[in-house]
Amino acid sequence: SPEEPSRRRQWGLLATGAVGGVLVALYAVVTPFLAPALRKVCLPFVPATSAQIQNVLKMLQGRSGSLADIGSGDGRVVIAAAKMGFKAVGYELNPWLVWYSRYRAWRDGVHHNTKFYISDLWKVSFSHYTNVVIFGVPQMMPQLEKKLKEELESNARIIACRFPFPCWIPDHTTGEGIDTVWAYDLKCPRGSESK
Repeated sequence: SPEEPSRRRQWGLLATGAVGGVLVALYAVVTPFLAPALRKVCLPFVPATSAQIQNVLKMLQGRSGSLADIGSGDGRVVIAAAKMGFKAVGYELNPWLVWYSRYRAWRDGVHHNTKFYISDLWKVSFSHYTNVVIFGVPQMMPQLEKKLKEELESNARIIACRFPFPCWIPDHTTGEGIDTVWAYDLKCPRGSESK
């Protein structure tokens, strides 16, 4: 019948539109997770374990002030620190993880003590933080060590998870294996020689 080709064409257009829509949605969701692997220093999202979070919190005991989590992922460390009373801020490149972190903070009732930014760590100044947490990779640690030494005040504590800084000697260490956490207390004025 003459309506048959018209109907097929409509179904073809509908199928093409549906497949295109699915591909665009898939691209929008997957790209923020794959993009870090294409950067000069690959910093993939790997969720912190419960033991890592407990070790970070142990290193924050007796501390006060503001806290920054560099590469905050899904916000676990920021939310846990906010529950301890810190004004905590997370910096993350992946917008989906930032939005999810904001939702989790709201769900856990700590949204008033947390902030999450879609931001590149190399474009942020950490000079007004007294506590900094980083889940880094070995390739980025020397450059980050230099950046933090130049920006942070002498009362700052830097907590490194999974990988230590190459030149600094940790003041405190806890955990073992991938759950190891190193704490570095800056004692020199901003911009002076490291330990």
